[in-house]
Amino acid sequence: MYKVFVNEKKLLLSKQSEELEKKISYESFTTLEIALDLLENTSVKEINVFGENIDEIWAEFQKLFRIIEAAGGLVNNEKGDMLFIKRLGKWDLPKGKMEKGESREESAVREIEEETGLSNVELVDFINTTYHIYIERNGDKVLKCTHWFDMNFFGEDTSKPQIEEGITEVAWKNTTQIENEVFPSTFKNIELIVKEFWNTKTK
Repeated sequence: MYKVFVNEKKLLLSKQSEELEKKISYESFTTLEIALDLLENTSVKEINVFGENIDEIWAEFQKLFRIIEAAGGLVNNEKGDMLFIKRLGKWDLPKGKMEKGESREESAVREIEEETGLSNVELVDFINTTYHIYIERNGDKVLKCTHWFDMNFFGEDTSKPQIEEGITEVAWKNTTQIENEVFPSTFKNIELIVKEFWNTKTK
């Protein structure tokens, strides 16, 4: 199952049909183009494209885009607060594009340390990958795949925003603040990965 966000709308690719606003059975490459068109140009907010061979559907879907891979982290301190950055007026998690020759883990640690000013961040475990689509200025359609890691930070708090990357604030948020301040002013895939992380911690 793959959840892809298109302008904050959800495209769910799955084996079985799911109870979403609109459901389309996968027949060919065209099915995916129709689904994207509906999300981009109509009021439909969520679509499920389903078919038995999910690997084939995902491979066909990726052909529609230029793929960019990124990595980031959900960094927690000893109090259990999570680290967020504010960029362009929205709360976000620290992340960025992977550089050539980097592993996902190396990229995640580097990006967090660059964007937040922290050092010696400890990588714990891989959580999941989120997907979203955007269009670049040159008209290219991009599928951004962000690999997320559970991380800890127990050192001296040297956090400061990376201003040159458009980051205006770095802040630790507790669960209540995340629900009341971050979620109303963040992206759907950020809310998705935070909730998924919380679920893994309560199991």
